[in-house]
Amino acid sequence: MKKICIFGAIFSLLALSSVMAGAGKDQAAGGKGQTIKIGFNIPLTGDSPKVGEGARYAAELIKKEINDAGGLDVKGTKYTLDFIYVDNELKAESAVQAALRLIEQDQVLAVVGPCGSGRAIPAGQTNNENRTPMVSPWATNPVVTLNRPYVFRACILDPVQAPAAVKFAKSQFADVTKTAILYNLEDDYSKTLAELFRDNWEKTNGAGSVVAFESFGQKDQDFSVQLTRIVNSGAELLYLPDYYNHVALIVPQAKDLGWGDKPVLGSDSWGSADLVSLSKGSVAGYFFTTHYAAAGATGNTKAFIDQYKAAYGYTPDDVAALSYDSTRIILQAIQTAGLTGKLQQDREAIKNTIAGMKDFDGITGKMTFDANGDPAKPAVIVRISASGEFEYVTSL
Repeated sequence: MKKICIFGAIFSLLALSSVMAGAGKDQAAGGKGQTIKIGFNIPLTGDSPKVGEGARYAAELIKKEINDAGGLDVKGTKYTLDFIYVDNELKAESAVQAALRLIEQDQVLAVVGPCGSGRAIPAGQTNNENRTPMVSPWATNPVVTLNRPYVFRACILDPVQAPAAVKFAKSQFADVTKTAILYNLEDDYSKTLAELFRDNWEKTNGAGSVVAFESFGQKDQDFSVQLTRIVNSGAELLYLPDYYNHVALIVPQAKDLGWGDKPVLGSDSWGSADLVSLSKGSVAGYFFTTHYAAAGATGNTKAFIDQYKAAYGYTPDDVAALSYDSTRIILQAIQTAGLTGKLQQDREAIKNTIAGMKDFDGITGKMTFDANGDPAKPAVIVRISASGEFEYVTSL
């Protein structure tokens, strides 16, 4: 993965704008003491609060660094950063409400988030309809950005992640031909990724090689019925494209029901700092596809990790890293476009600038956005070590 010049480069590259007037009025464009408003549509409560925590913590690193230095210089004018965090509770309807609040009430220039396709799809429609740029750090479903010129993402897509997972499984577990899949039927991300993995696996291994295709509901905690069928199916590999809170329940139950030491493969939604502790270490030795790896990082990616750990006491997960990149994408776009003081005109300029970005150097990789607002990036494979670290294995 490409690394960036991290904190020194922030001051010269990043910038954004502010909403100083009330609802329905244009922003002030210059003058001493201007404030830049950026919104964050993230889950601070609900089933996966660690997702929102990582996004907020990463953004706060940027805000503190820049504001402590006197603010961002946008074509000769200093601006103080004001980041507005709105809790979407990991719910689709709350994500839409959060988007409307940020756009209409707070009058932000742009929005980071939501994280997760189930929230980013409906919120993305809201942002697009209201012509307000949005960068999702961690939403991999193709629908998030499709035909939405105001919506972008900083992560790989499911149609990249699923084939990469199949390719890695065939190289890592050469003798495995039969797989089982257990996914969340109520989550667009999980369902889509399960279907993509199933289709790619059967292309590689032949029809019928997915011997169990099981689902569960968002609030389920007992997976014994599905896992019993999986254990009895003859599957040699279990694929779990599920959020870390579900994985932490599923894996121990699978082992108790006889899965034994057969491999389990996951997706980027495993990448939470809480996964290992919640699962009581039962996920050690397993692999998952993701966006970056903290263990073994070098250069400026390591500098970000070290600063995050010093501030918050734990290693940043992929949500934190992608949120850091997403925030910087918006800031750099505003610095490049400049500000007119007219809110909608500035939103339009930010959108156009992001769309034209080439080779943006993020801590999760170099990004050039295509016509759909998606970056061309590889999938990263990591292994969960015995000590609970996410170790880089390869990129596909």
